[in-house]
Amino acid sequence: MADREKQTVLVVDDIPTNLDLLVETLKNEYRVLAALSGREALDIVHSGTPPDIVLLDVMMPYMDGYTVCERIKADLRSRNIPVIFVTARDQEQDQTRGFEVGGVDYITKPVSPAVVLARVRTHLALHNQNLALERKVAERSRDLYETRLQIIRRLSVAAEYKDNETGMHIVRMSGYCRALAKAAGLDEEAVDLIHSAAPMHDVGKIGIPDHILTKPARLDHDEWEIMKTHTTIGAAIIGEHDNRLMVMARRIALTHHERWDGTGYPEGLAGEDIPLEGRIVALADVFDALTSRRPYKEAWPEDEACAHIREQRGKHFDPELTDLFLDNLETLREIKASVGE
Repeated sequence: MADREKQTVLVVDDIPTNLDLLVETLKNEYRVLAALSGREALDIVHSGTPPDIVLLDVMMPYMDGYTVCERIKADLRSRNIPVIFVTARDQEQDQTRGFEVGGVDYITKPVSPAVVLARVRTHLALHNQNLALERKVAERSRDLYETRLQIIRRLSVAAEYKDNETGMHIVRMSGYCRALAKAAGLDEEAVDLIHSAAPMHDVGKIGIPDHILTKPARLDHDEWEIMKTHTTIGAAIIGEHDNRLMVMARRIALTHHERWDGTGYPEGLAGEDIPLEGRIVALADVFDALTSRRPYKEAWPEDEACAHIREQRGKHFDPELTDLFLDNLETLREIKASVGE
């Protein structure tokens, strides 16, 4: 087997003769690295080419093997690397401690080369199986996420067909949501979730009669009450789920017409009782509606739209989000220009 195809074993012991024995035992089947101290071992483990498995002595100066193992397991980069203790300490409490700090096996000295080789083979085989399983799970999770995302996008497009808005509305609006969520300091995962879930905000319009949804004149009281139900209809269409993306999509559909001062619908929530994603979508949705041309209206100039949003600070919109929104207008302009009408 070519050396580049071999898996890497790191052996750690402060006594060179012990290292020599382990290296000699393993070198024909594995690429073997050696370290004389815990600190040197950690440097190798956290390097750009970490080992596939670690054979670790316990009794070493400055940093014992238990501490080294704890540090390996505490770091996200290395916590899945299997650690086998190889030590002269053979008391039950010693072995128990080794397993408690994250070791997968415990070999006592003096070692049998055949036993060492067999244990390394076994634990590397298990480790490789776990890695393959994790890759398969991650791949299936990505596929499932993409499937859900496509469903969201298709339902969003279906809602747009029922309305007078163009399909570009959801692209611009979700882009504005992403920019605002990022400006608000949300982590990348939350930013991506809002960006992906925001297009579902008006999916409930599928359930609104066409004569109301496309009416060119102002809605009367009864028609407006029906129109407002698109929020609860949207929440019902999305349904109850454990998946974070679908949970967020449902909250957005339900709350994007709530207002900071409590005068919105459907529940009359106020302030921070409105989920953050609902407050973000409220701003993005109104801005895009105001600045986009529709069959029944011309686009507002940006300065007039911003004046309206500024005037609604603390009324319709979250005051802090409003400030962030207005501070990031250049980013919003770039999004609008890249998407178009």
